[in-house]
Amino acid sequence: MNEDSTPVTDEEIFTGHEGGKLSVAANRPISVARDLSIAYTPGVAKVSRAIAEDAELAKRYTWAERLVVVVSDGTAVLGLGDIGPSASLPVMEGKSVLFKTFADLNSIPLVLNTTDVDEIVETLVRLRPSFGAVNLEDIAAPRCFELEDKLKAALDCPVMHDDQHGTAIVALAALRGANLVLGKNIVDQRVVISGAGAAGVACARILQAAGIGEVTVLDSKGIIHEGRDGLNAVKQGLASSTNASGLTGGLPEAIRGADVFLGLSGSTIEEELLATMAGDSIVFALSNPDPEIHPAVAAKYASIVATGRSDFPNQINNVLAFPGVFRGALDSGARAITERMKIAAADAIVAVASDDLGPDRIVPSPLDPRVALEVAAAVAKAATEDGVDT
Repeated sequence: MNEDSTPVTDEEIFTGHEGGKLSVAANRPISVARDLSIAYTPGVAKVSRAIAEDAELAKRYTWAERLVVVVSDGTAVLGLGDIGPSASLPVMEGKSVLFKTFADLNSIPLVLNTTDVDEIVETLVRLRPSFGAVNLEDIAAPRCFELEDKLKAALDCPVMHDDQHGTAIVALAALRGANLVLGKNIVDQRVVISGAGAAGVACARILQAAGIGEVTVLDSKGIIHEGRDGLNAVKQGLASSTNASGLTGGLPEAIRGADVFLGLSGSTIEEELLATMAGDSIVFALSNPDPEIHPAVAAKYASIVATGRSDFPNQINNVLAFPGVFRGALDSGARAITERMKIAAADAIVAVASDDLGPDRIVPSPLDPRVALEVAAAVAKAATEDGVDT
């Protein structure tokens, strides 16, 4: 929907993407010969020589250390799946637009024509002099976990897979906001996460780090639990760290008595199951474009309902997190993005909404200009506390 709530037409959408959504603008005008001699030859040679003698000067005299590259192989794009790098490029361009709009960070999309983890790592290692941070995007699980881990080990700059951690940050922020409205405490709650892909795994981890009472995670085969056959390494880790009650079975067994349902799988949930949740339940149906259950139906059973869509209340959108997270990381010169920095980002998001919290407003609007700045400040402070700043 646009601002006047009328449906956006296909013509508007395609016109808005024609020629791409990005351009490069010069910071300083070149209108006379003197300008040219400063910006390019012969003047630029002095700057290049200085950097050759002291590589640290590149941080001052180039844009590299504050440039984010948005990297994808096109294997898990939105709800479209494996559509390839070229088809993923409009999404990556859009991400770069959001970086500039909300955090005033320059960003370049890089879509790679390979799905080999080591090839992607090698490519980015070779390109490292040209950028200051890596936003991984729309890379299929479980390769995304291996890729992020290897890049963190190989690069001396912030690396974050937004499908994992951006989603987790905003989900935690939304849960904190919902609990403030309901007068509940996260340590007393059990959360059911439907989906064990990139977002589901990261949400489980951040909720545990934030002190959640218990997490139960499901994949397409049911509850992930100790002793279940066919678990990959990531899911085996979930089996050993979640589901303290030892539940087995599927969604009916998992959701009975649960306080929170967090949908991240694209599947549907029958409304009868919501009726078996604990009182004052919370439902986050985040699949896009179609939530796991329509918010109006979920509201018959849950006290607070959120989706990932902009045309329903309580939109849980990654744009609340990633611009400010990267801005804070780069402002502080952080070498990595830590769990403390992510939790600080979530708390900052809730703080922006705290003066006007309600059942239909558990997080700020994605368009609220305060969010990225508050998140950036909180993330930079956490980077210092964790000792990863420079």
